[in-house]
Amino acid sequence: MRRPADMFDREREWSRLVSFVTDDQPGATLGVVSGRRRQGKSFLLDALAREAGGFYLSATEATGTESLRRVSTALTDHLGAPTPLRLESWAEVLDALLALGGDRPVPVVLDEFPYLVRSNPSLPSVIQDGFGPRRSERLRSRTRLLLCGSAMSVMGRLLSGSAPLRGRAGLELVVHPFDHRTAAQFWGLTDPDLAMRVHAVVGGTPAYRREFVRGDAPSGSDDFDPWVVRTVLDPASPLFREARYLLAEETDTRDAALYHSVLAAVASGNSTRGGIAGYLGRKSGDLAHPLTVLEDAGLLVRESDTFRDNRSTYRISEPLVTFYEAVMRPVWGQLERPGAGERVWRAAGERFRAHVLGPHVERLCREWAATSDEWDPHLVARVGHGVVNDPSRRTTHEVDLAVVGVPDPGRRPPLLAIGETKLGHVMGMEHLARLERIRQVIARSERYDTGVTGFVLYSGAGFDAGLVREASGRADVRLVTTADLYA
Repeated sequence: MRRPADMFDREREWSRLVSFVTDDQPGATLGVVSGRRRQGKSFLLDALAREAGGFYLSATEATGTESLRRVSTALTDHLGAPTPLRLESWAEVLDALLALGGDRPVPVVLDEFPYLVRSNPSLPSVIQDGFGPRRSERLRSRTRLLLCGSAMSVMGRLLSGSAPLRGRAGLELVVHPFDHRTAAQFWGLTDPDLAMRVHAVVGGTPAYRREFVRGDAPSGSDDFDPWVVRTVLDPASPLFREARYLLAEETDTRDAALYHSVLAAVASGNSTRGGIAGYLGRKSGDLAHPLTVLEDAGLLVRESDTFRDNRSTYRISEPLVTFYEAVMRPVWGQLERPGAGERVWRAAGERFRAHVLGPHVERLCREWAATSDEWDPHLVARVGHGVVNDPSRRTTHEVDLAVVGVPDPGRRPPLLAIGETKLGHVMGMEHLARLERIRQVIARSERYDTGVTGFVLYSGAGFDAGLVREASGRADVRLVTTADLYA
């Protein structure tokens, strides 16, 4: 099938969808496509349906009766039926959709599926019955039904646990934001430092460039500050309120103030459950529900400590939400006044570097480590971070990067590397000495095999001559720059 000429990247997603909908085997099949808003899911699926002559319906917030009326009208138009169809139940709708694939594989897309579930909670069970293993309507059909949605709390439950559709789907595709390298190409940015700063603000969501700022990208490093002011901090720009809408669109987030406070706590550096509770003035046990809801919505990610059992930290998965909570929300009243963006941005420099750009760089370093061939021939099991307890000195050490390999049977997991990141500081021998000390402490704990542990040092400001000389003569020291992250 011909891939749309105006589609940027998404080769993997397009290939998986084409393979699913062109499968000629008999019997209707079910697929689920999910991902946060603005990633291009609807663009992908609409193009797929058009190219294959399939049926595409984008649901809206409506009552159950109105939703049935809309799908009946859409099917009437698609079939060119001489008289309007009047489908009275979702069981009738499903049979009509299965009939579309009577003689060939046909993609059938129900986009914004969570809207349909909201007004018809039994719909997943109806689909379960319609896709029963021995049901004749399913066996005679080659319909390739694709359920798509952006409400991650709803879509994530469709195929989980004891959900009705568990075991029924032949495709489960998540459309992720572009990674930092692809995002730089998409925005047309060749300067790694500029690309990193832009990604720290808007992440890899395609719609933010094409629809939200109409192609406005920083023309160079000197244009970054004016670009932030005229796009994200301008009340007339769609990006201005986008972070608030991302939370509001999730069906399970009823108490917006509480959820924004949790996100603000994390954006301010309070990444543990206890730290979040202290920031909110609540008991740690009171946060179980909001944290779970934000995780299910794909806005928070929980990461286990690499060196401590039963300890985990949280990070915000969407850069624009981090930027909003750390930079915009504390001064929201000022930002709504015309012309205040430039003044607010001048005053927010340190907050941006400490709470947005710094943590973002650590995340990019971990992504670099996860995809790097530096660790060959070892396989990487996980890349994380954590805190190492140093009993002899009665202190602890923060480790920004920890690369753990796949263990051989009966052996401890190899710790392939530990690392430190510094955004605005020139790194020297003292930073390497600190990592060497941490390796000694980890070796004594006997949790990991440190025989192959190397050191990764990232600096956005460079390295002094002594560290450069030392690294040039050692195979276990790797100095990483921003350009390396984008190579």
